[in-house]
Amino acid sequence: MKKIELEIVALSHSITQTHSYAVVLGEVNGLRRLPIVIGGFEAQAIAVALEKMHPSRPLTHDLMKNFMSAFTIDLQEIIICDLQEGIFYSKLVCVSEHDTVEIDSRTSDALALAVRFGCPIYTYEHILDSAGILMEDSSSKKKKSGGVTATTTTTTETGSREDLKALSIEDLNSLLSEVLEQEDYIRAIAIRDEINSRRRAR
Repeated sequence: MKKIELEIVALSHSITQTHSYAVVLGEVNGLRRLPIVIGGFEAQAIAVALEKMHPSRPLTHDLMKNFMSAFTIDLQEIIICDLQEGIFYSKLVCVSEHDTVEIDSRTSDALALAVRFGCPIYTYEHILDSAGILMEDSSSKKKKSGGVTATTTTTTETGSREDLKALSIEDLNSLLSEVLEQEDYIRAIAIRDEINSRRRAR
């Protein structure tokens, strides 16, 4: 199965839902985005590494990296390999002098480690097809040049499931374009899921 490389393009936080965070992965040399809801601790762990901050004591993911480095184990890549009932599954591809091992991981932890090791992030076409969002061409101007940086966006409205159910597919697609323009990725996830559930129901 062909792997598609992704990069972290944004971290998003909702102020109306205290523990709502999303990490947004962008297709390298492409226009698709893959937003993934993560916990606050994991969002902080990713942000700390993206901003190259050095806490006085190692965070859990720093400890894991130090442990792996001490035993000469390198994180070669991470692969977001499956999506079941809205949950993303990932694996760490770890390499030592004598072996290559794949380890099951939560996607948020895998991303926090990928940033620390500077290793590539991959997924497969079927995952981007079912959970990805296609961005407009104009948004490619916002792509960063060299290095990974975090863009933190704040979401002020979320839109309940019931509100979305009342909209037509055309209205949902228009709303999706609007919220993506505002970089409101958490709301975009809810709209994307509603659109996908309607397509499956056809």
